[in-house]
Amino acid sequence: MMLQGHFIDTLLHPIYRDNSYTAYTIWSYFRGITAPVFFTITGLVFVYLLLKSKEKGTDNKRIKKGLNRGLLLIGLGYALRFSFISLMYGKVNMNFLQVDVLQCIGLSLILLIILYRLSFKNEWLLATLFLVIGFTVFVTEPLYRTLKLEAVPVLFSNYLSLANGSVFAIIPWFGYVAFGGFTAVLFSKFGHKNNYKPFKIISFLVIGLLLIFYSSIALKVLDNMFNIPLFTRSANYNYLFSRLGNVLVIFGLFYAFESYLKQALISKIGQKTLSIYVIHFMIIYGSFTGLSLKQFFYKSLTPTEAIIGAIIFMIVVCLISFYYVKTNTFIYKKIRGLYEKLRR
Repeated sequence: MMLQGHFIDTLLHPIYRDNSYTAYTIWSYFRGITAPVFFTITGLVFVYLLLKSKEKGTDNKRIKKGLNRGLLLIGLGYALRFSFISLMYGKVNMNFLQVDVLQCIGLSLILLIILYRLSFKNEWLLATLFLVIGFTVFVTEPLYRTLKLEAVPVLFSNYLSLANGSVFAIIPWFGYVAFGGFTAVLFSKFGHKNNYKPFKIISFLVIGLLLIFYSSIALKVLDNMFNIPLFTRSANYNYLFSRLGNVLVIFGLFYAFESYLKQALISKIGQKTLSIYVIHFMIIYGSFTGLSLKQFFYKSLTPTEAIIGAIIFMIVVCLISFYYVKTNTFIYKKIRGLYEKLRR
């Protein structure tokens, strides 16, 4: 979804970006699910592994690894946007300070660790923190939707505001991470129970559909009950809860067809996520090299060209990650090496 979404969004001609086209409307809707899935899975996987490490008494090791991973992702996010070509001409393009998905995921990992510590490793307290934070971040979205922090240095304000061109801000996206963390606690507590899988699938599907179709109504009911207009303001532009519903439905479908999806190719792609992200960013946006598809074909393709191109693009990126980048460890090893040299 990320690969084809970025390819088509960057290269499709504007005249075809019309919601009167059913195909474009469907594509646009499903593309909007990609980032929520990304962030929810971040919270789910990291917290689940952290709780499993706690059971083995190795959670401190997992925390250290998570902190290093978070810092590496933040650094790599900046590096992908840094223009080395401009630097050769004695200029520094400050747009590299804009925050994208890697910085948000990196900071989210660090925040998850902080919350784990604040909860004193109590899983139910941790689950409560995740639930409260996720709900609060989503409901208060109207308050920070157009937030501008002109008095705050851009390096920091870009994590909270989109005013300077950031693609992602830590709010509202950490809300999805928090809900993922809440789900991870439930997995850790009840995942070993007999007949839990059917209950899990049904729960994901039912709660997901309720969020998609009835979350706005529920928010307005809360406003009527507690006389808090913020609930209605959130309901009137309710994409966060409905997208969370989309994520849960996808989780339910994946668990329902789990036996068919545990194929070697799918697992192999799942092990290459960071490599795939870096490679696709370089090809589309010209990171490090300055040469990119965007440079030559920006918003110029017809739908047929965009679809065929996206399929070829996905295959090429995956092949490169399979055969020229051994694992995600390759990326981390290179960055760690550079970090150690700088520290020395």
